[in-house]
Amino acid sequence: EPNEALERLVEANTLLSGLGFESSGLAAAHAIHNGLTTAHGTHAYMHGEKVAFGLLTQLMLEEQPKAVISEVIRFSRSVGLPVTFAEIGIANPSGALLAAVGRRATQEGETIHNEPMPVTAGMVVAAMEAADAAGRGL
Repeated sequence: EPNEALERLVEANTLLSGLGFESSGLAAAHAIHNGLTTAHGTHAYMHGEKVAFGLLTQLMLEEQPKAVISEVIRFSRSVGLPVTFAEIGIANPSGALLAAVGRRATQEGETIHNEPMPVTAGMVVAAMEAADAAGRGL
């Protein structure tokens, strides 16, 4: 029910989101979202849904421990976030489509270049494929 407390909560959330965005140094997850926007099948999905898959892909890029990846997949599933290509509208994507996503995610100026290592389009494709496989496996 709209009231003053709700208004304050919305204002605080908006402020903290902006502060986090401006000061936290975004990395691969958001760049992969940007890459996914080149895939027509993903257009029906929200920003946060594509970023969720991007986060899983980022964990693969960073070679995070399997326990961390499994925890993120379990959490994502528990709240209805996508963890596979099919769940973001691109079931069985072609190599050409994935290459286009990888190229877009690694364009000059993208936040993926905040990762602690150089990231190529090919690395993004491999990490997305690994993320999809992990999501299908749990």
